[in-house]
Amino acid sequence: MEIGLIGLGKMGFNMAERLRLGGHKVVGFDFNADAVKNLTASGSLGVQSLDDLVKNLKAPRAVWIMVPSGDPVDQTIAKLEASMQKGDIFIDGGNSNYKDSQRRYAQLTAKGYNFVDVGTSGGVWGLKEGYSMMIGGDKGPVEHLRPIFETLAPAADKGWGHVGPSGAGHFVKMVHNGIEYGLMQAYAEGFSIMKHKEPLKLDLTQIAKIWQYGSVVRSWLLDLTADALEKNPQLEGLEAYVADSGEGRWTVFEAIDLNVSAPVITESLIRRLRSREDNNFSDRMLSIMRNEFGGHAVKKST
Repeated sequence: MEIGLIGLGKMGFNMAERLRLGGHKVVGFDFNADAVKNLTASGSLGVQSLDDLVKNLKAPRAVWIMVPSGDPVDQTIAKLEASMQKGDIFIDGGNSNYKDSQRRYAQLTAKGYNFVDVGTSGGVWGLKEGYSMMIGGDKGPVEHLRPIFETLAPAADKGWGHVGPSGAGHFVKMVHNGIEYGLMQAYAEGFSIMKHKEPLKLDLTQIAKIWQYGSVVRSWLLDLTADALEKNPQLEGLEAYVADSGEGRWTVFEAIDLNVSAPVITESLIRRLRSREDNNFSDRMLSIMRNEFGGHAVKKST
């Protein structure tokens, strides 16, 4: 099967390579000329423009968009529309807000196009391990794309599924990432507690490796944690700054709108925000209040 791929970052390039190895024709475009050259060198076809990408695909075309969420997706779709034909399929495989996906579905289907939203998990390991895909959209185009999903997934019948109508794929991926926030926070706090129990001289790398087998907290995330600790046990050269790409926030907003209690995911998001504050003002406020009502000592900066 033929597919166009827009966005050749590390994840996009690995997806293209997995598809190529699975026997599919991949035509790729990226604004980074070196990324396009690398795709061609790997055995797929890199092109210099979106128009060239469409011209090198047979109808009905399927174009998978892997660009940052928000306006970049809308701009890419708008530029593609001039070259695409009715019946062609737009696929958003990035981390878009599901409400944007529902809007794009309504706009594109009204013009005779198809739109499928694919929440994609797997990161830089997807080439080797396969990608987990949560898919939203109409049954017809999803079934048409089945060979693509079966190739990208860990196995043809595992790790992917059509979860619902337009927006459902990105909604489920949003919640997936919210859960990921909570899991990461729990691991981080647990290892921090052990790190601070200095009299026991605990080897965190050893403990992570023990937990990888037989433990109820074993997971792929723990496997990655063990590998990271083995490379850098003291986390040297790293700042306590944790970014977020939006899905955790959206999950918390949805929980509030739905009257669902989600304290773990919410607190994990707050911790990420707090990690970005130098000389945290709220903590200094707490310190001065304790001093005012109880005469507790205040640690002053030097």
